[in-house]
Amino acid sequence: MIQQKIPSIPLASFQDLEKEGRRARYDSLVSRLPLGEDSHSRALHYYSSPGRTELGGNHTDHNNGCVLAASVDLDMLALARPRSDSMVTLLSEGYSPIRVDLRDTAPRIEEKGSPASIIRGLAAWLTHQGLQIGPGFDIAMDSRVPAGSGLSSSAAFELLIASIFDDMGKYDLTPTDWAIAGQWAENEYFGKPCGLMDQIACAEGGIVFIDFADSRRPKIDRLIYDFESNGLILAIVNTGSNHEDLTREYADIPKEMKCVAAILGRTALRGTEKQDLLNRLSDIRIKCGDRALLRAWHFVYENYRPARMVEALKRNDKSAYLSIVNESGRSSWHYLQNIHAGNPREQSLSIALMLSEDLLSPEGAWRVHGGGFAGTIQVYVPQSRFPEFVERMEAVFGKGSVQRINIRPFGVCKVLMN
Repeated sequence: MIQQKIPSIPLASFQDLEKEGRRARYDSLVSRLPLGEDSHSRALHYYSSPGRTELGGNHTDHNNGCVLAASVDLDMLALARPRSDSMVTLLSEGYSPIRVDLRDTAPRIEEKGSPASIIRGLAAWLTHQGLQIGPGFDIAMDSRVPAGSGLSSSAAFELLIASIFDDMGKYDLTPTDWAIAGQWAENEYFGKPCGLMDQIACAEGGIVFIDFADSRRPKIDRLIYDFESNGLILAIVNTGSNHEDLTREYADIPKEMKCVAAILGRTALRGTEKQDLLNRLSDIRIKCGDRALLRAWHFVYENYRPARMVEALKRNDKSAYLSIVNESGRSSWHYLQNIHAGNPREQSLSIALMLSEDLLSPEGAWRVHGGGFAGTIQVYVPQSRFPEFVERMEAVFGKGSVQRINIRPFGVCKVLMN
């Protein structure tokens, strides 16, 4: 069932091993909040927003396609306190303090690419919905979602701030409403042309199949499946390369796909079949280029994979599921071409995929994780082989490069500490 409002989740509902660690993280944030004249009389509020992992549907959401995604147990926490004025302050370890006046919602060029742009953009989105913006708030934040890891730290941050706006302003908007707001702020204020998959996965939580045929109101279906109880460990391998500065490479993918769609008389590739591409192959190559044709070919086949993955999980057919994951990974590598950008001497994702295939075939699966080009790969490892996999991969990419991830059953939420 899709959430109708951002839920309030007791701290005890978080995984037992993480409960006390999360409490300690919140306790450490108290001292970071700025002190004002009436600070001690204002209540503290607690929030959590998960990272996300894309399970299938690589670069399909921005062309009205289908995806399978899930929230993960690595999250961002926020401690917030309401203010009596219109200011929002944000403090996060390792970053300069941020101040945003909610009375001014006009985009600022100097804020592009910064957290301040997201805060201002969410406020602007509220005004575009005809909603009144309330007083500001102070935020202290802690993140376990690594930036540039493919776990979508940007969407996690957007939904974290959205949950504070929703709670402080008593808007009671749905998580999907706030996902749309987060995407809009990232597109219009932050300056990154992202799709909507990341935000919905962080907002809704659990495993979700998302159909973007109507991008304004995507269809969302939940799925319950426990990989660990079925003998598989889901993990990511951080290859040491960072994808934070690859906005142009990401933007080129939807741009090239939509170039092909335009030749076919469409606004997006959804509904395109292989024969459509073959019928206009020469025109596509001349007007859009060969890479655009290959990326469109990827979309045609990739768009069917999330539904096939869902069916495989529903009948608990691990072999079929893992086979589809590997199909998706090969298509991303061969056709979508989001495995490498820049210096050809540095191809860490390709090396990680090569080694994973050597170590896990034919029992596991491996694919690029998220947007690609750098950062992480995603792997499904049989439990009995996980220690060996970790040892071999960490010998190449460093200690701690392999990170086990668990599916979190809920998305962005307010946390009840008692």
